Amino acid sequence: MKTLLIVEDEKLIRQGICTMVRRSGVPIELILECSNGEDALNILNSRKIDVMFTDIRMQKMDGVELVKHAFKLPDPPLMVAISGYDDFTYAVEMLRNGVREYLLKPVEREKIAAVLKKLDDELNTKAHELKQEKEISIVQLKKLLSDDITKDERELIIKRYENLFPEGDYVVFCYPENALDDETEELKIRKLPYGDISVVTSDKAGSFLKNELSETLAGVGLSHNGLKELDLAYREAAEARQFSFLLGHNFDAGTERIKTVPSALKEKARDLLSEESRTKRIQILGTDKTEEVILRWRNLTKTAATLQLSYDELSEELTASLMGIPLVYRENLTPEDLDTIENLTHPLLEPDVETYESKLTDWILDLNSRLLSRPDDNGIKSKIEKAEQYIRENYQSDLNMAVVSNYVSMNYSLFSYSFKQYTGSNFVNYLKDIRVKEAMKLLKETDMKIIEISKVVGYDNDKHFMKTFKAICGVSPGEYRKNVTG
Repeated sequence: MKTLLIVEDEKLIRQGICTMVRRSGVPIELILECSNGEDALNILNSRKIDVMFTDIRMQKMDGVELVKHAFKLPDPPLMVAISGYDDFTYAVEMLRNGVREYLLKPVEREKIAAVLKKLDDELNTKAHELKQEKEISIVQLKKLLSDDITKDERELIIKRYENLFPEGDYVVFCYPENALDDETEELKIRKLPYGDISVVTSDKAGSFLKNELSETLAGVGLSHNGLKELDLAYREAAEARQFSFLLGHNFDAGTERIKTVPSALKEKARDLLSEESRTKRIQILGTDKTEEVILRWRNLTKTAATLQLSYDELSEELTASLMGIPLVYRENLTPEDLDTIENLTHPLLEPDVETYESKLTDWILDLNSRLLSRPDDNGIKSKIEKAEQYIRENYQSDLNMAVVSNYVSMNYSLFSYSFKQYTGSNFVNYLKDIRVKEAMKLLKETDMKIIEISKVVGYDNDKHFMKTFKAICGVSPGEYRKNVTG
């Protein structure tokens, strides 16, 4: 049970009932109290109440009137009347108006507990039935949104489940799979071709987008009404989701307009969709032309991000290109590679094209590196070994990754990726580790001042050196020297 409302004008009695409720053994998330029917009705109109205990004789509005108003609400609480013997005729009238139980004053703790247990069981049974019905209805609504449905099936689903669908105008939001948990109250349909959707009443759409979807790129459809318009609302939201993916921000079909892209640019972009371009994109993998490898794959996402290609064109070409990789390199692919390819053929699993591009590029570079490292080509490994030797010999100087990658004649991005693959550490941490280890040696074996050691191992700023040393060793250089020299 989530909420219980106790309506009683005598404070001591109200507090006594509240205490007995808490000691009943029935779990209740929130207990509310008020002293008259008017206040109680205001609460009922403002929030969902599961169970209400109400006295009969109260000022402003008595229990009989309160029950009549409450029973007319769209989702009335389960109601319990509390009265003295003199109020029995009123209690009978309340029972006729929807009251479930009747308790006599003075209320006994055992009867409170028994009533609460009975009503809690009823609420749990109802919640379970509603959950089952909702799960069944969502399966049917999902079918309603598929292309594989006849006109008769469509009409049957609409007739059967229209009463479970939100009343009034609503908006459909489309967003990446599993971006929202199941705790939100809005109707959700998961694992549709373009992601998950939520159906939200129009009056709550703004706050839903701001709060629930604040960290999720969503497509927002137009306002609609009735289950019969759900498929149209979904198509609009799905199309908007494609634009949110490409543009990197929430896209509202009702307020935002797409900029016009010159037809000449669109036509030129379609060269990327040719069989020739696709073949080159696949065949260049495993060569040392790493920059061109990255460029050929990124051209697809970069061009789509400027809307020169539509989302559908991008998705279809990515699928064709990715599925072509196993045909050429199957012997060099792992089961994990095949899983990655499958995921990458569904770009909308990612929030935006930039995130997708990053994952695609990381995997392409990893695959390219592994193909390069086949027995017939160890060029990258030799270059990284040469880079390691250069760092060990020149760590005292002003080194950075650009200097070292130029020294071994490697593309900056490929060097960064390959260096970590071969050494297990990124360039910055690798250099820090060498410098700190040398500093530890000097602190232990020499009487050099810390500021001198800082410069010798490559730090112009002694404060930066001391901060780095402590981050790695856990103690300051001075403390380290004291510990190792006694």
